Amino acid sequence: MKCPYCGEVDSKVIDSRPTEDGEKIRRRRECLHCKKRFTTYEIVETVPLMVVKKDHSREVFDRQKLLNGMLRACEKRPVSYQQLDEAVSRIEQQLLNSYDREVTSIHIGDLAMQELKKMDDVAYVRFASVYRQFSDVNTFMEELKDMLDTRSKSAEK
Repeated sequence: MKCPYCGEVDSKVIDSRPTEDGEKIRRRRECLHCKKRFTTYEIVETVPLMVVKKDHSREVFDRQKLLNGMLRACEKRPVSYQQLDEAVSRIEQQLLNSYDREVTSIHIGDLAMQELKKMDDVAYVRFASVYRQFSDVNTFMEELKDMLDTRSKSAEK
């Protein structure tokens, strides 16, 4: 690490500790040439996750955008912000663990629907109606029928 005072590249680490958020390592260093001390921060290098949209355009994955969509679906429903934040974290972790640097918006929407289905049926249907762009009442009713069939099968077990 180059000394900010004299430009020498040789320094030694005096102290290392994680930052409060645990996302970085703070290192106190001492220049071996001028003996002045300075602080550096070490972070994990991440490759951004790219979302391939339906029109084939690409944008960087935005966690907040996903959370906002799920929040809208859960409006006036008994689902806490913490539950949604944890669901978005699970989705984000699943995407990052896949090692694919590009993921389709369709896949993200499917993961969001899976999470919402576990939390609240109404929120799930709201999200699905926007996400799947139901063209008419019949397709909407088919989705509801599938959901009710799944529920009755799981109740039988």
